[in-house]
Amino acid sequence: MPRHLLSFAAGLACAALGAAAFLSRPVASVAAPSDEHAEHSAHTGAASGLVQDTTIPAGAGTVAARLAASPRHAEWVKIAVPGMDSIMAWVVYPERRDNAPVVVVIHEIFGLSSWVRGVADQAAADGFIAIAPDLLSIERGGATSDSLPTDSARALIQRVTPDKMSAMVAATGQYGMSLPAAKKVYGVVGYCWGGTASWNHAIAAAPGLGAAVVYYGGLAANALPRLASVKVPVLGLYGQNDQRVNATIPAIDSTMKALGKPYRYSIYDGAGHGFLRAQDGNEANAAAAKQAWPATVAFFKQHLGR
Repeated sequence: MPRHLLSFAAGLACAALGAAAFLSRPVASVAAPSDEHAEHSAHTGAASGLVQDTTIPAGAGTVAARLAASPRHAEWVKIAVPGMDSIMAWVVYPERRDNAPVVVVIHEIFGLSSWVRGVADQAAADGFIAIAPDLLSIERGGATSDSLPTDSARALIQRVTPDKMSAMVAATGQYGMSLPAAKKVYGVVGYCWGGTASWNHAIAAAPGLGAAVVYYGGLAANALPRLASVKVPVLGLYGQNDQRVNATIPAIDSTMKALGKPYRYSIYDGAGHGFLRAQDGNEANAAAAKQAWPATVAFFKQHLGR
């Protein structure tokens, strides 16, 4: 069972800033922990013989089959980012009769892989308009279709500074909220490098942002004062066997408490870094995934609406 440390506080009211004003101002750069996620492998895995719970995102070994069988409408779109080139993004629509909240899925260092598109598909299955932006598409000259080699991905992702990342994610959120089928609110969920990006985007306080979920992403000590800018509830989800990231949690938790910011987190017994992707053939990771994903969906429904 996960150990929960809960911190409840009333969130500050969201500032009434326009999207254009946000995107035109510099976003404070927040450093990630040194060598953030550098040792995280692609966890590609083989699909043969794997059976998985279809109510949570697929692991790396089963995602191709899950995507091929999905009944949901999905498409590539091009999103304009003020002051930058356009980026590519993968949009998946839920099957529902009313307008849906938007969830922006922030990828790992490997770019917009099939696994990340699978996470977006599951978010759509749970009732959200899910958009996975390719934050490497400008650097690479086009949308990625699968995981990059680790060295290549690391070289590219280092060019995606926190201010660039938040501008691209904010533009993605604005695009999502502008869709006729969308509600005017969005949340972010990120994994590994994307987990730290979720923290950074919460700090950037983009208009329309309603909640942030961080999967195994930390913050460096010099970022802690900037948590004062956070205006949305944050949920953190971590594996027990991931002390490189988990060592940053106590300082984040105490800072958020001191600031009166709503933050809660869970650490899942026996699970490692990247547990949602690396569930195939790993009992502890699979158990963590089966707890973390429903918690993610419930958190978004609470703060973004159903």
